[in-house]
Amino acid sequence: MMTASTVNRLPGKEIDWAALRADFPILDQKVNGHPLVYFDNAATSQKPRAVINALDHYYERDNANVHRGIHELSNRATAGFEGARARAAAFLNARAAEEIVFTRGTTEGINLVAAAWGNRHIKAGDVILLTEMEHHSNLVPWQLLAERTGAKLAFLPITGDIGQLDLNRVDEFLTRDVKLLAMVHISNSLGTINPVSELCDRARKLGITTLVDAAQSVGHRPLDVQEIGCDFLAFSGHKMCGPTGIGVLYGRGEVLERMPPYQGGGEMILSVEYQRSTWKQPPHRFEAGTPDIAGAIGLHAAMDYLDGIGRENIARHDMELGAHAYATLAGLQGIRLFGPHVGRAGIVSFLVKDIHAHDVVELANRRGIALRGGHHCTQPLMRKLGVESTSRASFYFYNTTDEIDGFAEVIRDIMKFFGR
Repeated sequence: MMTASTVNRLPGKEIDWAALRADFPILDQKVNGHPLVYFDNAATSQKPRAVINALDHYYERDNANVHRGIHELSNRATAGFEGARARAAAFLNARAAEEIVFTRGTTEGINLVAAAWGNRHIKAGDVILLTEMEHHSNLVPWQLLAERTGAKLAFLPITGDIGQLDLNRVDEFLTRDVKLLAMVHISNSLGTINPVSELCDRARKLGITTLVDAAQSVGHRPLDVQEIGCDFLAFSGHKMCGPTGIGVLYGRGEVLERMPPYQGGGEMILSVEYQRSTWKQPPHRFEAGTPDIAGAIGLHAAMDYLDGIGRENIARHDMELGAHAYATLAGLQGIRLFGPHVGRAGIVSFLVKDIHAHDVVELANRRGIALRGGHHCTQPLMRKLGVESTSRASFYFYNTTDEIDGFAEVIRDIMKFFGR
């Protein structure tokens, strides 16, 4: 059986994507009497045995607190935790492990930047530039910062249902009044892949700080923060085969150095007196309290697993699945599709005429298919598109075109059920 650890050792061989499903115990089950088809990967991905085993090993053999102890279990836990930090730096091609801050996920990473960097650098009249396709996690923290400081929010517009940024208008919005450009790499609602390297380069030439929300891209394609040229990049482990509750904030070293702490407590201090304290250097300055040690170790295992497959391979497969799903659904009458026609990620959002998105999701669930229905934490984008919600199918490397074809048949049956 081909596994992630062996797949890249077979030169010239095509990857058997269906065989990789055996690495995921959860996929071997039936839901409502039908084989599970998991198409909710944009919300969270499933976990391979390699990650589950890493968590088991830590709790069974190495469980202890990090950094503070000098006994053997603490030494092992610390080595595992800091090893995960170094692995994350390599995964992103950061210059040093010190540029990796562990967080609870993308949301906390962005909130950390909004608080620690934003409170110090954003003032009344400054502009924070976002895009019209942002997830609430890359919108609400900046709204709160603008309320605190008197800054203004501006938004790079998108082009209709195609859902691509209107790059012809970038110069109109990317002005010297902008102090921060924060943008999603891959839209969780549209499947749009934004040209983050180009936009970061244009921002950098104007002295604008940049942040990339990589929640939907990090486990789906290679990411190189030096090539992208961003100041910050945030992602969540649970969307890339890792555990929940662990994430990474990459920060360019010289930027992190100038940031005050995000939270106070143990671990992030050099010394504490009754009236004052001094702080450690980054990244530990931003990691108050006991961290998610097991989560970091599980994330390390996930990164190893993904690189065993090859992120370039995953990216190609993702785009093939997205293109196949888009083309298949486009062949049905009464379907409205959102996002780019070509060059999309493995995410397809759609509406069936006169059928609520939640009804589509519920009836698909009766056939064992896990979809997502709602506003996908992008309510302003939904209003921009003139809808309340959409149904969404989102794919990962353990999904297949056969599953997509079966899913399309279920959509046909749902349409017949409603007389469409």
